[in-house]
Amino acid sequence: MKKKFIIFKWIYPSVFLLVNLIFNNVSAQKGLTMEQALTIAESNSPTILKTRLNLIRSQENLNAQNAALKSNFSLLVNPLNYSQNRAYYTNSGFNTTKSLQSSGSFTIKQPILPTDATISLTDNFSYTNTILNEQFPTQEGIKFNNDLSINLNQPLFTYNRTKLTIKELKLSLENAQINYAIQLLSMEKSVTQAFYTVYQQQQSLDISNQAYQNMQKSYEISKNKVNAGISAQSEIFQAELNLATTKSDYENKQVAFENSKDAFKNMVGINLYDDILVIPNIAVDTTVKIDIAFAIDQGLANRMELRQRQIAIETSYDDLIQTKALNEFKGNLGLSFGINGNNKNLKDIYTDPKNNENVALSFQIPLWDWGEKKSRIKSTEASIESNKIDLGVEQNDIILSIRQSYRSLNNLQNQIEIARQSVNNAQLTYDLNLEKYKNGDLTGMDLSIYQNQLSQNKLSYTNSLISYKLELLNLKIQALYDFEKKQPVIPIKTLKY
Repeated sequence: MKKKFIIFKWIYPSVFLLVNLIFNNVSAQKGLTMEQALTIAESNSPTILKTRLNLIRSQENLNAQNAALKSNFSLLVNPLNYSQNRAYYTNSGFNTTKSLQSSGSFTIKQPILPTDATISLTDNFSYTNTILNEQFPTQEGIKFNNDLSINLNQPLFTYNRTKLTIKELKLSLENAQINYAIQLLSMEKSVTQAFYTVYQQQQSLDISNQAYQNMQKSYEISKNKVNAGISAQSEIFQAELNLATTKSDYENKQVAFENSKDAFKNMVGINLYDDILVIPNIAVDTTVKIDIAFAIDQGLANRMELRQRQIAIETSYDDLIQTKALNEFKGNLGLSFGINGNNKNLKDIYTDPKNNENVALSFQIPLWDWGEKKSRIKSTEASIESNKIDLGVEQNDIILSIRQSYRSLNNLQNQIEIARQSVNNAQLTYDLNLEKYKNGDLTGMDLSIYQNQLSQNKLSYTNSLISYKLELLNLKIQALYDFEKKQPVIPIKTLKY
């Protein structure tokens, strides 16, 4: 049974150093865990913000369409319309006609979703005051008029456009939700990689610092030996060169560390002038049991990219419905029934009402389109088949990525064990050769080689641990299942806005 590996003793001084820096320089440096980094990125990442806005837009479009299915009330008011016209009449000469009008229209319109019809109730009221002669004005031109009618408009022999629009908006919203969830997972992977890149540079800087300190000690030993006449003068030259080399390497690591921090802060959305110190949980459990068949089943059942491909197919079929409606035979039925009343006295407006009825039936009959509709249908059908192929390719890609991740994890487990043993061996080798160097049995150049080997092995061990954690995260994203916590991943969150 494989052992559970954690950070070894050579990492602990670095951890204690980081903790001390945090507590002693709180105002200057801010410690940042992985969870905190992900929370900040979710709030500040430009990509996530844009995806969230797209999700809000899709939701509001659907809300607007659902609101449009309810009764619509409208009121049109024309409070004043005055006109004066002077005209010549053969019998009476010049006459001036003055007219004062006021009108209003109230309408209730109700869409009927099952049949894509529209029914409306309209009431038009108007008041007219006309003076026929400016010399002998009369009030006989006063008239009140009211038209009340109910109207039905029903499309015939065609698809339900309102239903199709709602379906498209729902699919668009679902696709936006899926895209938002995918972006969150992608962000988690990117931020995690950048976080551990900073930690790797942090560790590399610490290891380089240890090597620099060790080389300072060996330089003092070499200097004392040369001064005592035990070693040749050339030894001090070599020791100075080794010390300068390790110091230069340490300074280079400082530059790389600061650059990686800036790149990380820019990605997450942290102020570039804030000084941070990442605090990772580098411990790994290589005893995590992974069932490859179970992982593939989880991926094929839950991966959101597959649902996106299915949405693309559904959308293509909707496009086919609209394409088949091009130059189609269709009709329209219009029914209207109402009553009209008019009188010079408002209270008597419906004393003698008149009925108004109207029936209108029309058909649009295509004759010849030179094959346009047929070609467009074939084009849409080709798009459907292409989307089906994409679905199959996506399924195979998921299977391949999960299998590759599984193999990588198994390989990394072996690399961690090898790297751990290499660090132990390199440490023992360096300690033995340091004693030889103190006794004069080893040159400074040879000791420098062993120091470099120790530093490289320590860094390789850290990198192997980080690679294992990143690959485990990759498998979680590929299968949408957390094998460490033994629970499925539910990436789609309820968005509140």
